[in-house]
Amino acid sequence: MNATYFLADPNSVPSPALLFYKDVIRRNLASALAIAGDPNRLRPHVKTHKTREIVRMQLEAGVTKHKCATIAEAEMLASCGARDVLLAYPLVGPNCARLARLVKSFPSCQFSTTADHATSVAELSQAMHSAEQTVDVLLDVDVGQNRTGIAPGPEAIALYEQIARSPGLKAGGLHVYDGHLHQEDPTERHAAVHRQLDAVLALRSQLERKHLPVPRLVMGGTPTFPIYARMQLPGLELSPGTCFLHDHGYGSKFADLADFAPAALLLTRVISRPTPNRLTLDLGYKAVAGDPPAGKRLVLLDVPDVTPVLHNEEHYVVETPAAAKFPTGSVLYAVPTHICPTVALHKQALVVEQGRVTEKWDIVARDRALTI
Repeated sequence: MNATYFLADPNSVPSPALLFYKDVIRRNLASALAIAGDPNRLRPHVKTHKTREIVRMQLEAGVTKHKCATIAEAEMLASCGARDVLLAYPLVGPNCARLARLVKSFPSCQFSTTADHATSVAELSQAMHSAEQTVDVLLDVDVGQNRTGIAPGPEAIALYEQIARSPGLKAGGLHVYDGHLHQEDPTERHAAVHRQLDAVLALRSQLERKHLPVPRLVMGGTPTFPIYARMQLPGLELSPGTCFLHDHGYGSKFADLADFAPAALLLTRVISRPTPNRLTLDLGYKAVAGDPPAGKRLVLLDVPDVTPVLHNEEHYVVETPAAAKFPTGSVLYAVPTHICPTVALHKQALVVEQGRVTEKWDIVARDRALTI
């Protein structure tokens, strides 16, 4: 067992359980700050961990800006004392009025959000103006993922102009997420970033020539974080998220993220040995994210030559020639492939320091609503 993940008394931990290794989180945060060069350039995404405690660790390290995807996450950030929160998700329907209530409830926090369509801009403007509140709105720029956003061009300029003149809204800059860039070769990923960057910078110049303010460029996620960090662009903000807990998915692909290590593991137990070479674990897809393909959702530590066989709601079945070494009740540890949705499956994380569980952290923002 890797000494980093040693647990002195696993018998006190019911399984399956989510473990957070506090010292590794600290090291990952330090690595992110070193890559960014200045905490003021960081706008870390809270969606990976969803906990007050990690937010407070970031605040204590000098991070002043944060990013999130839900109103619950935004409320949690503000309740921790965050002063600048970007809700990077298109708001429609009742969520527009919820944001207005959030802005009113936390006057010491500067909130912002994103938009990519004229109808939602008008709806958000109506909600904010009716509540006598104001919020910054960043134009969500689509650079190829085709999930949300608007491509650079005349329509994007017209939408930004609409934001700037809408009651209750202020033009807040550009949000550029490139979650489709997963080239494992850092050189290829670097080239892909620069190919999309030209259109973004051209859009910024066109907006500024129209005397429209573009105070910030919120760029990238974890895979492109080191690439943007080497740039010196006015108003650039870096928004990695996964790297603070890290996972096998990114760790196995991106050599330039080697400064980060998995800080969240799953403790599981062998509950059955149905055949001589099979182990059945209590680690179903209610405990580990099921969005990677079956067989690729986790890596078991210290179990050799594993072949995944079956994954159900409460069971994970594998084959290994070493099955006889793991009798029923054996404790095993797994590194999730995708940590963000894995965390959201758990109500609490058990915090490990020096081999012992010292705290329990609530995964507060796994809920869609807190008080607003």
